[in-house]
Amino acid sequence: MSRITVIGLDASPLPRETAQLVENAAIVAGGRRHLEELAIEPGRAVAFEGDLSPALSRIEAESGPVVVLASGDPGFFGITRLLGGRFGPAELRVLPAVSSVALAFARAGISWDDAVTVSAHGRKPRSAVNVCRAHPKVAVLTSPDFGPAELAGSLEGLGRTFLVAERLGGPDERVFRGDAGSVAGGSWEDPNVVLVLDEERASRKGWISSGYESPGRWALPENEFEHRSGMITKGSTRALALSRLGPGPGDLVWDVGAGSGSVAIECARLGAAAVAIERDPESCIRIRRNAERHAAYVEVVEDTAPEALRDLPEPDAVFVGGTGGPFEEIVKLCAVRARRSVVLSLVGLERVVPAGKVLEDCGFEVETTFLQTSSVKGIASMHRLVAEGAVFLVYGSRP
Repeated sequence: MSRITVIGLDASPLPRETAQLVENAAIVAGGRRHLEELAIEPGRAVAFEGDLSPALSRIEAESGPVVVLASGDPGFFGITRLLGGRFGPAELRVLPAVSSVALAFARAGISWDDAVTVSAHGRKPRSAVNVCRAHPKVAVLTSPDFGPAELAGSLEGLGRTFLVAERLGGPDERVFRGDAGSVAGGSWEDPNVVLVLDEERASRKGWISSGYESPGRWALPENEFEHRSGMITKGSTRALALSRLGPGPGDLVWDVGAGSGSVAIECARLGAAAVAIERDPESCIRIRRNAERHAAYVEVVEDTAPEALRDLPEPDAVFVGGTGGPFEEIVKLCAVRARRSVVLSLVGLERVVPAGKVLEDCGFEVETTFLQTSSVKGIASMHRLVAEGAVFLVYGSRP
């Protein structure tokens, strides 16, 4: 028989068997709110506060039955992982309640099999914010340090709808629906869960929870994108660039001098949040059409680098395909802001060495590849190699 029973609470009355487990436990551990709600006597109560080491040591030292109280489903971003790692799964019996995420979507009256759930509790919140940028339906488990107001402030201007669900299932439950401005200016009670919705992007029925299906092929051929006079990063070049950018869920990628937006769109199809920076208005229209064609969400910034880059959120990776403007200044700004990598696509040899020097001066390890590819074309009864444009890829990565 398991020594530790983990009980999920959702403000519903405890079943008789569960209440008996609490009554017979030698000690009952949990947050102060849960201990007070169940009126656990001080002699048996072990509060989870700050550093959990003393509480876990108390549980370890106890030879009798132990009950641990948790919110909702303890196995869903909850304490089950911590307890299982410390005491072993065989020591645990888990009795879950309805998770706060399921309750929040129920209150909203929408399905959530295609939603992504992210946690900003005890973690740096930027990855959670980037998922909200990329995905149309996200549930965010907040923290006292990064609550609904901070989350909404990070996503202002993107047209998202927010549903803030406080103290779900309790007598003081509150559910608020509004835009970023109204949520950023509000005051919110813990605990809460926030749904971030892009209602213009219709949800679709899929086969996998979270909606993160494989994009299938990537490094798509050029004819998959609308472009101007061949001004597009070739598929082979894009394949190598993507391998160096490494886009995925939780990442933010800048595509500077985006042109057709092919790199930004490929990053978005692989789960990253993508921002395409392009100064030409007609190219911006093409980027939006290309993104729609591939069912990818790309934020388009119609402006000139480097000015356009200064107020953008910090990227994990940057691709620079256009070379207009003060080139070395643009590269330096991208290198200073990028957390992981910068990839430059260059045609002129004169820019390769200076670009690498800028990246090295900013603390990057640099490698440069000269890429020359050819395709086989049939002419009459013969075939020949047709060379594509040669390009240098300068790649900087933080060690």
